[in-house]
Amino acid sequence: MAEETGAAAGGEEKKTQTYRIQKIYIKDVSFETPRSTEIFTEQAQWAPEVKVQLNTESKNIKDDLYECMLMITVNVDLAGKPAYLAEVKQAGLFTIAGFAEGEMGHLLGSYTPSVLFPFVREVISDLAVKGGFPQMLLDPINFDALYAQHMDKNKAPTAPASDTQH
Repeated sequence: MAEETGAAAGGEEKKTQTYRIQKIYIKDVSFETPRSTEIFTEQAQWAPEVKVQLNTESKNIKDDLYECMLMITVNVDLAGKPAYLAEVKQAGLFTIAGFAEGEMGHLLGSYTPSVLFPFVREVISDLAVKGGFPQMLLDPINFDALYAQHMDKNKAPTAPASDTQH
C-alpha cells in the first residue's frame, strides 16, 4: 500500500503513503487451566461455552513508527465451570506515513488489528492444543464494523453550549 510522490494538479507535491509491517511479536501470553485434573478425568462431553473479549491499543513510538497491539481473552467453560483461560497480547511495529489524520484512526483501529488477528488466532489455537484441549478456532472478526461502532459510541451528542434561558 504505497503511492509514489509526484506532482498533483496545480503543481502540489502528493505525499507518499506508506504502510509497512516491521515486526510481529507476542508481547504477553497466559494460559490457565484451573481444573485440568477434574476436566481430563470427567466423562463430560466436550461442549464448551466460549466467551471472547478483545481490545486494541496503538501508540506512536517515534516519527512514522507505531506499535499496535491486539489483546484477546478467551474464557472457556465446560458444564458451567472454567475449563481454561487464554490471554494473548499480539503486537506489531508498523511504519505508517503519508495518510491524512482521518485515515490514521481507521488504519490503527481496524486495518492493523485485521493484520494481527491471524497471528493471535494461531497462538490461541496452539495454546488450547498444548493445554490438552481440542483445537480452538476463533471466528473471523469484522474489525471495520467494530471500529465503526466504536466511533459511533464515542460521538458526543451535539448540544448548544450554555444556550438555555430561564
